[in-house]
Amino acid sequence: MAAPRYRALTLFGFVLVALLVASGHAEAANGAYAVDAADISDLGSCKVESWYSMATNSDFAAVANPSCVVEITRPVELSVLTNHSRSDGEFSTTLAPKAKINLEPTGIGKFGVSALASGTFDAVTGQNTAVFAEIPATYRFSETTRINLNAGWLWDRVLDRHYFTYGVGFDWKFTDVLQYTVELYGQAGRAEFASVIQPRVQTGVRYRPNDIFSVDVIYGRNITGENSNWITLGTTIRFPPPGSVSKPDAHL
Repeated sequence: MAAPRYRALTLFGFVLVALLVASGHAEAANGAYAVDAADISDLGSCKVESWYSMATNSDFAAVANPSCVVEITRPVELSVLTNHSRSDGEFSTTLAPKAKINLEPTGIGKFGVSALASGTFDAVTGQNTAVFAEIPATYRFSETTRINLNAGWLWDRVLDRHYFTYGVGFDWKFTDVLQYTVELYGQAGRAEFASVIQPRVQTGVRYRPNDIFSVDVIYGRNITGENSNWITLGTTIRFPPPGSVSKPDAHL
């Protein structure tokens, strides 16, 4: 237990430091997908999600998102997302810590609910850019299909504007190793450009041959509010709790 606990506490310490410096919106919820599920990973487990997204307007995003689940009166999933990107010819690097807690476990024929809070800051200037909080809910129709619903609040600190955020996603595990996802999400409020508050959509396929590794190929439209088409390639590497036995994952 010592090594995984040390690994989790190290990440937790980094998250606390980041939260003292900034708060903001972190996308990424289920890997490169934006709509989050209510589930969190098993206590003591960790994972590293990473993806690279390319847009038809030459924008890009290169993301790494390590996370661990630790006990803080109850299990809490802590992560720190690093995003190096180019938008309108400008390069930036941001850090986004996030804490997520499950309030009601998911199950077939019932809603599961979680709550999360997230923060972002500019890694170069140290400027706080946003504050974000969200309630993800998941309803499982079966072991292979589910719908995810998100509702939240985003404060854009750069423009000093507040938005209502929303999202709906559907996951279908149609074979033992392949999962299809489609999602619609966005934000509502006042904006200078129409594309900022227009709906955003992503759809893709996940290949997960075992409980440790998966890869995603995703097509997206307007995913950062810039009105372009995107292609994303993502991977996830999972580290189960100590003493657990990896076995095929029969459900989402």
